[in-house]
Amino acid sequence: MAHGGQGLARMAVVVRAGAAPLWWCGVFAAGIGVLIPGLTGRRIGVLAGAVLFLVAVVVVAARRRKRYAALVRAAARAGKQDVLQDRAVTVRNWRRGHSWWLLLAFAAALGSSFVLPAAGGMLLAGAGVGLWLKAGRLGRIEQAGQELIWVRVDWLGPRAGAPAGKPVKAVRTTGPAAGDAAPGGARRR
Repeated sequence: MAHGGQGLARMAVVVRAGAAPLWWCGVFAAGIGVLIPGLTGRRIGVLAGAVLFLVAVVVVAARRRKRYAALVRAAARAGKQDVLQDRAVTVRNWRRGHSWWLLLAFAAALGSSFVLPAAGGMLLAGAGVGLWLKAGRLGRIEQAGQELIWVRVDWLGPRAGAPAGKPVKAVRTTGPAAGDAAPGGARRR
């Protein structure tokens, strides 16, 4: 890395990195959970899971919305010495850093099926959908401003939380052609 440069990861990619693992962990946990009769019965478990799914989608998609907007408004332009991280590297780093949390969430969702069948899995799946919606919102912000939003890599990590958590002091922007991910964090076609 050049002197004074920073490693930068796309904010939308970091948000989107957790969506697929949460979705699939939730789907598998709910599928297995339906097979367990549970204390409340399958019908009540699935209905409670549907409510939890919707609540998780809304809460995760709306969480820290003002913080993201404030960071984007105050964004500075990335310098020539800054190093832009590839999408695949960002996703791999996020998933490695959060693999234990994903495993624990999957185990908790399966364990909750003994009380409310499928409810825990549907909650996890809802969190994954909420992250997809949040990444999509970031993509629309990027398209409207014709610039991509980046966050410093050293401010990210399993303990730092979201890419708009307390350790993140500011974000940087580049032109829309930078990086290898489309607006919203998806693979560029």
